[in-house]
Amino acid sequence: MSGTRHGAPGAAGGTFLGMPAFPKAAHEAVHDATLRANLRHATHTIRAKRAAAVAELSDWATLREAGKRIKDHTLRHLDRYLVQLEESVTAAGGVVHWAADAAEANRIVTELVKETGESEVVKVKSMATQETGLNEALEAEGIRAYETDLAELIVQLGKDRPSHILVPAIHRNRGEIRDIFTREMSAWGRPAPEGLTDTPAALAEAARLHLREKFLRAKVGVSGANFMVAETGTLVVVESEGNGRMCLTLPETLISVVGIEKIVPAWRDLGVFLQTLPRSSTAERMNPYTSMWTGTTDGDGPKAFHLVLLDNGRTDTLADDVGRQALRCIRCSACLNVCPVYERAGGHAYGSVYPGPIGAILSPQLRGTQSEIDASLPYASSLCGACYEVCPVAIDIPEVLVHLRERVAQGGRVTREGEKVVLKPARGHAAERAAIRATRWALTRPGVLRAGQRLASRGRRLVPRTLPGPGRAWTDTRDVPALPAEPFRDWWLRTDGGKKDVT
Repeated sequence: MSGTRHGAPGAAGGTFLGMPAFPKAAHEAVHDATLRANLRHATHTIRAKRAAAVAELSDWATLREAGKRIKDHTLRHLDRYLVQLEESVTAAGGVVHWAADAAEANRIVTELVKETGESEVVKVKSMATQETGLNEALEAEGIRAYETDLAELIVQLGKDRPSHILVPAIHRNRGEIRDIFTREMSAWGRPAPEGLTDTPAALAEAARLHLREKFLRAKVGVSGANFMVAETGTLVVVESEGNGRMCLTLPETLISVVGIEKIVPAWRDLGVFLQTLPRSSTAERMNPYTSMWTGTTDGDGPKAFHLVLLDNGRTDTLADDVGRQALRCIRCSACLNVCPVYERAGGHAYGSVYPGPIGAILSPQLRGTQSEIDASLPYASSLCGACYEVCPVAIDIPEVLVHLRERVAQGGRVTREGEKVVLKPARGHAAERAAIRATRWALTRPGVLRAGQRLASRGRRLVPRTLPGPGRAWTDTRDVPALPAEPFRDWWLRTDGGKKDVT
């Protein structure tokens, strides 16, 4: 198995401890035959089912555009809708907390759990709490968090990391899952049944029996949310297993940690996303379980509800006119399933709880591009555009990737100075800037360009396969393009095209 697979996410920002930059991590992952086989089978299966589900809707393009516009409108007026959401949740009996970063969110949740006197919580699958490293923060305070989503359970029992947004254990096959259940379940509660096989039904039943006692015992539930409705203060969780419904209804206290971008203005806006999300993620016409709750209700559900609104870099991302479209993401994972890079490298190589194409543009914006892993993520793509084609909210991921590559090349990040958004450059990259200036000089002088092309063609046999100095970083991952026997201009003049002037 790949050596990059095991460990725990760090408590600060979800960075995976010890992870190298993407090129090195991906280089190790592509040599893991089991990992590649698991990924290829899973992504191709999901991809084909999604395509069939989307093809059933004649108005898919219209829904996609509607989702994009709703999200863009909300982001433009996020301040207003956040205030409206707080007012609506409070009026319905909930309590709203504001968390500027991961540490503050973890502190708030930890204090809320301690106030109940409980030492364990059950969790609905939540990207936001993975992002903040909540499980580790709770463990440090003597509180045990139990993941109840089947795939998240597999990851937790296996002391593993999630590698996919929708299917966190996509890198595991059935045999591996059986071995994890047999080996680890007893340390977390009810052990796996004797003679457990690797059939899906047997594995699901083992998980069901193991989790049932936790659902019935837990007094505190922790969740995220797919959507928050500013108009009513309603939160929405969609899922396929029913574990979320158990966590949202049985505990006496419910704590939801949600990114501030998950808002939609009105109840009617849900109609768009409840059509596009299930088809793009699980290839279903609708999710088997769609749970909605608004504050608290006497005699029904949790007695106390707390909503923790998480920023953690989202406001900085919102300040970037190009990069902010990443905040439209509804976490469907369709981009991962069509990405040729993800299929071969897997999710762990991205060093974040957000893998694949969306992770390559979201993580560097939430965490900044100063670290080695985050500076490498915008280059973790071939720019083929398949991710943009399947995105249900039309995020132009290739555009944002190129934009972030510029930021990395400049060595800085977007910051706000008063009302002006600027790119803060850093020192270095002198050779790259010099090469760009030289190229610009040559391309604006036809005579120089013509002479250079002819000289290069005549010396094409002398061109090395790898470049020295700063150019080595480029040729470490690609071949130097082969030079033609003659420049295009000469060919043009030698053929019928020569009848026209090309100066």
